Amino acid sequence: MKILQLCHKPPRPSIDGGCLAMDALTKGLLNQGHEVKILSIHTPKHPFLKDKLDENYLKMTSFESIFVDTRVNMVDAFSNLLTQDSYNITRFFSVDFDMRLKSLLGLEKFDIIQFESLFMMPYLSTVKRYSNGKRVLRSHNLEYLIWQRMANATKNVAKKLYLKHLAKKLELFELDVIKRVHGIVTITKEDYKKYASLNAKKSNLITIPFGINLAEYSEKNPPEEISIFHLGSLEWPPNFEGVTWFLEQIWPAIRKEFPNLVFYLAGRKIPAEFNEENYPGIKAVGEVADAKKFISSKSIMLVPILSAGGMRVKIIEGMALGKTILSTKLGAEGIDFKENEDIYLADTKNDFLKHLRDFHDNPEKINTQKKVSREFVCANFDNQKLSIQLTEFYLNLLDK
Repeated sequence: MKILQLCHKPPRPSIDGGCLAMDALTKGLLNQGHEVKILSIHTPKHPFLKDKLDENYLKMTSFESIFVDTRVNMVDAFSNLLTQDSYNITRFFSVDFDMRLKSLLGLEKFDIIQFESLFMMPYLSTVKRYSNGKRVLRSHNLEYLIWQRMANATKNVAKKLYLKHLAKKLELFELDVIKRVHGIVTITKEDYKKYASLNAKKSNLITIPFGINLAEYSEKNPPEEISIFHLGSLEWPPNFEGVTWFLEQIWPAIRKEFPNLVFYLAGRKIPAEFNEENYPGIKAVGEVADAKKFISSKSIMLVPILSAGGMRVKIIEGMALGKTILSTKLGAEGIDFKENEDIYLADTKNDFLKHLRDFHDNPEKINTQKKVSREFVCANFDNQKLSIQLTEFYLNLLDK
């Protein structure tokens, strides 16, 4: 098959979970012998760093990227309140990208046009007009649910109303998209069920989670001392919300009981106020050059998510590296796991303290978890197996 992969940010360098998910799928399809062309947006937040990309990768994917300024414009955002369009989505539209897409579709024929996330759907009409290929949305999250959950979590009345407004527009946009694509690939079973409840045909739906090649995640001995860490960009609202909640509501009690425990905070855009003076015992590492090396050097991965959707790719990476995962229930959403065996859940201060006491009193658990985590990833997130399933799904679409 010949597949056009439309990306809302460059898959490489893979600096976050979304990039990792796109790149894993590209690699899986290429390994299955398919021809994959990547046409990507790059933005101020996610630049196109061509000099850091492997020449063979660039050649195999015919990688192209076009700049789109997706930064929030307050005038446009305010004006959008008076229209039916979703500003979350429309700011990803670019005349330059649309023109290049038209030109490409006029020159080449593709069997599958894969839209990576809802943010690429402003180009759906162009694809429909200029290509006979099957249109497939790869849904990283049900976007409206993220904003809906953030609205429910906030106490600020004005902010709550605005977030609900954004969520409603996104929901209407997603309902419209369902009618205009041939297939939807969800990353989680929960999103599959939600799309089915929105009247998407089950025969046109499939769940293909984030895939991983375990050989790329080398085993290392766990650190001698127990430590906890969070890795993720705090530009993403659910990460910022979750970390803020943890530092303000949970961390003081943990620090009081475990005065020597260190919380390492890594990722982009960590606020200056997240420092040891304000929160004793935290180490704001900032953006790390090698995520795998950083994860390997720590003990317990913390995932304090309160309002997101989809799947946390970093959890799968952490488990591939043998880490113990301590997450809120929502943070571990989308992963079919056994509680307190594969992943440990904590939604309250007492939950966190209970698990940390157990790890402190039984440090061997951190070591034995290494094997459990890696076997879990091997059984459920093998990229080769998942790529075969996706190929079969696409072939069925082409037969319809």
